[in-house]
Amino acid sequence: MLSIGKWITKHKNIILILAVLLIIPAGFGYLTTKVNYDVLSYLPKTLETVKGQDVMVDEFGMGAFSMIVAEDMSMKDAAKLEEDIEAIDHVNKVLWYDDLLDTNIPTEMLPKKLRDAFFNGDATMMIAFFEGTTSEDDTMDAIAEIRKTVAKNVYASGISGVVTDIKDLALQEMPVYVVVAGLLCLVVLLITMDSFAAPLVFLLTVGISIVYNLGSNFFLGQISYITQALAAVLQLAVTMDYSIFLLESFEANKKRYPGDKKRAMAHAISNTFVSVSSSSVTTIVGFLALCFMTFKLGMDIGIVMSKGVIIGVIVCVTVLPAMILTFDGAIGKTTHKPLLPPMNKASKFIVKHHWVALIIFLAFLVPALYGNSNYKIYYNLDKSLPRDIPSTQANEHLKEHFEMSSIHIVLLENNLTSKEKEQMLKEMKEVEGVKWTLGLDSVVGANLPENMIPKKATKMLKSKNYELEFICSDYDSATDESNAQIHKLDKIVKKYQKSAMVIGEAPMMKDLADVTNVDLTNVNIISIAAIFIVIMITFKSISIPAILVAVIEFAIACNMAVPYYMGTELPFVASIVIGTIQLGATVDYAILMTSRYHKERTIQKRSKKDAILIAHTASMKSILTSGFCFFAATFGVSMYSRVDMIGAICTLLARGSIISMLVVILILPAMLWIFDGLIIRTSWDMIKDKVHQRDKAHENVPFEAGAEMKEQIS
Repeated sequence: MLSIGKWITKHKNIILILAVLLIIPAGFGYLTTKVNYDVLSYLPKTLETVKGQDVMVDEFGMGAFSMIVAEDMSMKDAAKLEEDIEAIDHVNKVLWYDDLLDTNIPTEMLPKKLRDAFFNGDATMMIAFFEGTTSEDDTMDAIAEIRKTVAKNVYASGISGVVTDIKDLALQEMPVYVVVAGLLCLVVLLITMDSFAAPLVFLLTVGISIVYNLGSNFFLGQISYITQALAAVLQLAVTMDYSIFLLESFEANKKRYPGDKKRAMAHAISNTFVSVSSSSVTTIVGFLALCFMTFKLGMDIGIVMSKGVIIGVIVCVTVLPAMILTFDGAIGKTTHKPLLPPMNKASKFIVKHHWVALIIFLAFLVPALYGNSNYKIYYNLDKSLPRDIPSTQANEHLKEHFEMSSIHIVLLENNLTSKEKEQMLKEMKEVEGVKWTLGLDSVVGANLPENMIPKKATKMLKSKNYELEFICSDYDSATDESNAQIHKLDKIVKKYQKSAMVIGEAPMMKDLADVTNVDLTNVNIISIAAIFIVIMITFKSISIPAILVAVIEFAIACNMAVPYYMGTELPFVASIVIGTIQLGATVDYAILMTSRYHKERTIQKRSKKDAILIAHTASMKSILTSGFCFFAATFGVSMYSRVDMIGAICTLLARGSIISMLVVILILPAMLWIFDGLIIRTSWDMIKDKVHQRDKAHENVPFEAGAEMKEQIS
C-alpha cells in the first residue's frame, strides 16, 4: 500500500481533477435514480396480497384504489364529480351507486347496504380505481390531480393518498437533511479538532463520497425514499472517522519525516488504509446483515449503505490525501489550541473506579432487557405522517361520515354459484368489525333482475376469470383487531374457494407485520454472528468478540428500552434496522479501545492496569469525537423530519450513538478489567506470549501512571 500511497501523493492534481469530473456522472445518476415511496412494494412477491394486486392489474386494469368522500354535494354534482375524476389520466374507473343501479330506477329501490355504503346524510362516498399499483408515479400523479381539480370539500383517502403525501414531504425535506447534518457535524469537528480549516476539508471530501454513492444507485434501478433520506446522513456519520484517522497519521508522520510532506502522506495513506479498512469491515457487515431480510427494504438499505462505506474508504485514501496536501497551508495556519481538555485525569478516574461502572451495568441490565423486549411497534403507514396533511384529513372524514377505516377486496375465480357467493358474504358480514359486504350478487338480490345492473358495474366487478367483492371494516389497518378480522375472513373465503384471496391495504399491512416480525429476530442474529466472527478473526480470540458484542448489545438494549418507558410507539422499520446499524457503526468504539489494550498487553508487555489505562486515555478523545459526530448527523434530522419513519430512526441512532459512546467509555474498561484473565486464556496472541505468567511480576504495582507509561499514552 505504501507504493500506492506514493503514487497518490505524486499525482494529487490528477486525482483531484478526476474526483471533480466523476461528480458529473454521479450527479446525473442521482437525479435519474427512481425513488420508491411505497414500503409495501418491498413485500415478498410470493405473498397472496402481492399476487392479488398483480391479478387486479392484469384482469381489471387497475391495481390501486382510493375512497373519495364528498361533503355537501347534490346528486347532480356528485355525478359530475364522478365524471371529472374518471376523466383524470390513469384513473381507470370510479365506483359509485349509479354504477350499480340504473339511473332510471328510483333510488328508493337501492338496497339498504348500498345506501349505507355510499351515503350518510350530506356525505357520499365513491371508490376511484387507478390503472397502476400503489407506488407507481402515474397513481401518485392521479391522486395529486384529483386534489387539484375537485372541490375543497372532497377528500381522497387510502394508501395511495398516504404514499403521495410521503413523496411530497420527502421531496421537501431531503435536501435539508444533508445541510442540517453537515452543519452540526461541522460544529462538533470545530470543537474537537485543533484546526478550523480541516473540518471543512473533511466535509467537502465526505460530501464527494456521498454524491458518488447516491449516483451509483442508478445501477440498482430504484431505491426507497427511506434509503434515500438516510444514506447521506449515515454515510456522513460513519465515515467521518476515516478522515480524522488520516489527518492524525499525516501529522504524526510529518514529525518523522520533517520537510517531506509527500513521504509523510504516503506513509499516512498506508497506515490509514490498514486501520480504516479493518475498522470499516464491522460497519459493512452490519449493513449487509439487512440484506437477509425477507422484507426487501432491508436489502435496499443494506446494499446502499455498505456501498457507501466502501466508497468512503476509497475516497479517504485517494481524494482526501490530495485535498489535505493541497490545503495543508490553510490547515496549518488555522491551527489553534485544543478546546477539549486532556483526558488523562478523567481516564484515570474511570479506570480506577471501574467497580462503579460495574454497579451501573448491573443496575440497568434487567430494566434495559425488559424494555427492549416490550416496546410497541406500529405498522400503519399514515401514523408516521403529520396530522395536517391531505391523506390524514381524508381518513378522518371517512371515519367521521361512514364509521369505516378500511376496505378489503375479495378476489374470486369465476366458478362459484350465486348462492355460494351470497352465503359467503353473509358469513363474512357476521365477523366482528365488518360494517358491510358488497358484491354483484348482493346488489341483484331477490327483487332486481341481473339485466338491470349497468354493464359498467359488471365490467368493473367481473372479468373473464375473476370477480371482486368488497368488505368494509370498522378497524384501522395494522391493528390487532384488523389482523384478527382478516384472518377470520380469509378462513371463510378459503372454505368456499381455496384459490380466493383477501387483498387490499389492511391485508398487506398484516403480511408486513408477519414478515418483519421474523426479520427482526433473524437480522439481529445474523448481524451479531457476522460481527462476532469478524472481531474473532481480528483479535484471534473467543472472549474478546463476546465481550465487545455484549457491551454494544447492552447499549442497544438501553436505547430500545427508552421508547418502552416513555410510552412511545416505534415504526416497524426503525425497530428492525436500528440493532444492526447501531451494532455495526458503534462497535468500532469498543474495537478501538480494545485494540490498544491488546497491543499494550502483548507487544508493550504492560500489566492489566497500565494496559487498560493507556488504552482508555489514548482512545477516549477519538471515541468522543466519533460519537458526537454520529449524534450531530442524526439528531438534527430527527428534530426536523415530519416523517416519523425517518425521524424515529434518526432519533434512535442519535440516542444510540451517545449511549454506545458512554457504555464503551465507562463500562468496557470494567469488562476488560474483570475478564482480563479469561481474555488471556482465550486469545491466541496472549497465550503464545505467556501474558499470564508475566503478570505475576506486576501484581503489587500501585495504580499510578509512570513516566514511561505517560509517554506511551502521548
